[in-house]
Amino acid sequence: MEQGLLGQVPALQQVAVIGCAEQCRALLDGLRRQGCRVALFADLEAVDAADLADADLAFVFASQQPAQALYARVGALLRQAPQLSLVPLVEYADQEKAATLLELGCIDYLLTPFSGTQLSALLQRQAQARAAQDEFVCCSQAGRRLLAMAQRVAPTRAPILISGETGTGKELMARYIHRFSATPGAPFIAVNCAAIPEAMLESILFGHERGAFTGAVTAQPGKFELANGGTLLLDEIGELPLNLQAKLLRVLQEQRVERLGGRREIELDVRIVAATNRDLQDEVAAGRFRADLMFRLDVLPLHIAPLRERKDDVLPLARRFIRKYAPQDAQHDLLTDSACQALLAHDWPGNARELENCLQRALVLRNGLFIQPRDLGLAAVEGQPQTPGVQPVAAVEGRAALRASGKLAEYQHVLDTIRRFGGHKTKAAESLGMTPRALRYRLNAMREQGLQVQL
Repeated sequence: MEQGLLGQVPALQQVAVIGCAEQCRALLDGLRRQGCRVALFADLEAVDAADLADADLAFVFASQQPAQALYARVGALLRQAPQLSLVPLVEYADQEKAATLLELGCIDYLLTPFSGTQLSALLQRQAQARAAQDEFVCCSQAGRRLLAMAQRVAPTRAPILISGETGTGKELMARYIHRFSATPGAPFIAVNCAAIPEAMLESILFGHERGAFTGAVTAQPGKFELANGGTLLLDEIGELPLNLQAKLLRVLQEQRVERLGGRREIELDVRIVAATNRDLQDEVAAGRFRADLMFRLDVLPLHIAPLRERKDDVLPLARRFIRKYAPQDAQHDLLTDSACQALLAHDWPGNARELENCLQRALVLRNGLFIQPRDLGLAAVEGQPQTPGVQPVAAVEGRAALRASGKLAEYQHVLDTIRRFGGHKTKAAESLGMTPRALRYRLNAMREQGLQVQL
């Protein structure tokens, strides 16, 4: 399917329409011209979630419905079937009603009267979203609203700021946005601002000329140049040093970059997506982040909720990871009922990344075909006591790999050092021989390994 172009939605798509036949005539005609199979329901109050189970998309005429009754019924339908893709049709004067319905979990809305092009564009967005669902699993209402918003902002060139805890999938969301952009075939370049030594960041971002510094034996383009025409993801943007924030702001404002040691300015056409696990407003208040840069990046904000607030996504994500690591068993549902209960009971402080590690480990440790709670290695399941420091999320077998590599002792040493300095991370980082930025990155890595860090 060509990205960014309108085309006919596959004829097998099943669409439900809720409203009287007279009211729905233009919509029914438009859907049938698109090759959709349509089921018509006259009364919203009489429709049950089971009636819409086979629908890839459902439209409901909202303007003629009393507001409170409409909200109650739509909310009930979406609670019964959170995977339902529901689109209200509203008149121009009722856009406030559309906003409320989006908050309830509707994925989009269509203003009436509408053109064939507008209907086609909406159908195309949803067809593309279904095709991309295996990349970004979202069955919860919050997740589906997020994806709908991402699809709406993706075709623009405005900067996007993605916020969310470590492991929630911020880079995956950035790739999803790039896929729905006007230039999905252009480069997508990601750079983790926290993982690169501070002394190298300027050269990596902006490039350098030969002889710009000791060891610069050849000229190298920076990430901005490599992403020209496409999308540049600046991950962990909150870790960028203040001196580089000023240069980044200038590049964003002028859309041109000058390599380190160079004299020539290079024109840019780059869509910027920034990501952070920190509250940039707090960072601005603390003097660690420039307010003007935050406002420049925060044009279109997207927040990914932590997995503990998206319980409906836990099992679909778990099954996706199982398919990824055990494709030979894809015809079976490997999760027992008790394993599902254990997964849903866990808070997932490391979010999707912790869940992925957990399932990968369980597939190795399982006895037989199916995954049991003991294979997951979750402390709450095994009744392991919670003690200060690194809390054992992994089972003994799961921690053995960390211990064998020396990582468990290293992680414990990091936490002991932070406690020795009374929780003062700057002093602890200095004692450990690393920058505060590197220490924060190390703590995030510990959480991604499935370790609960308590300080």
